[in-house]
Amino acid sequence: MRLRSLLFVPADSERKFAKADRIGADALILDLEDSVAPGRKDFARGAVKNLLGGGPRNWAFLVRINPFGTGLTLEDLAAIVRPGLDGILIPKVNGIDDVDLVSHYVDALEVAAGVSPGHVKLLVVATETPAAMIGLNGYNRGNKRLVALTWGAEDLGAALGALTNKEPDGAWTFPYQVARAQCLFAAGAAGAAALDTLYADFRDQDGLAESCRIARRDGFVGKIAIHPDQVATINACFTPSDADLAHARRIVATFAATPDVGTVGIDGKMYDIPHLVAARRTLASVGEVV
Repeated sequence: MRLRSLLFVPADSERKFAKADRIGADALILDLEDSVAPGRKDFARGAVKNLLGGGPRNWAFLVRINPFGTGLTLEDLAAIVRPGLDGILIPKVNGIDDVDLVSHYVDALEVAAGVSPGHVKLLVVATETPAAMIGLNGYNRGNKRLVALTWGAEDLGAALGALTNKEPDGAWTFPYQVARAQCLFAAGAAGAAALDTLYADFRDQDGLAESCRIARRDGFVGKIAIHPDQVATINACFTPSDADLAHARRIVATFAATPDVGTVGIDGKMYDIPHLVAARRTLASVGEVV
């Protein structure tokens, strides 16, 4: 599952889905949570069912469910776990125990729906509650379905009573810098992909590109998109350049040619095992098996 760009689409909007289907995102997140009014939840579930029955796609079909505490989680899962679903985005989790519980539900629902066991993957918004921030160390035990963690600032800020989560220059205030970093660490500990949160100003392509650059620099492999116009920029920023790929192949080849050493020299620079790990990750991001 390639996860450079993940575009949110309200599950109850056929018009927005029709546009998103052609936009080039790696994944579409059909949203049953915040973008759907309470009175439209049943309609949205029915819409997702119909869309899951469609033809072949070149993107991953994900659904954001309503979180525990709403009383809607099981209804969502029962409606969407069926052939065609690739993954579930779980919001407002308090820790790995919530992920495990959803995983157990999906175990049973896959069997009932005739879905190959283990096919449906789980993605988690890992920082939306204060309890979640305390429980991030639990992700090091992993989960068989867990493939990605992302973070969010808006719900966390609301829970904390923050007046804002941004500095005057647009930078995250310190509590949300911590949330971002801890998400990155938790994803690494879980062996999952780290996905950066959305960039709210969809008209600011330069700001989006800079946000992507910083995220990729720090270890995030993709980013949430809130508007179709953001997808192309996100894809470009999280796709290794031809020069990046050539350099990674050279590192891998040099180590392969000298398997008994832990450090190699290339063009006057020294490279060790962490560089080899990074090179392999770069190649894996475009589907090259090394």
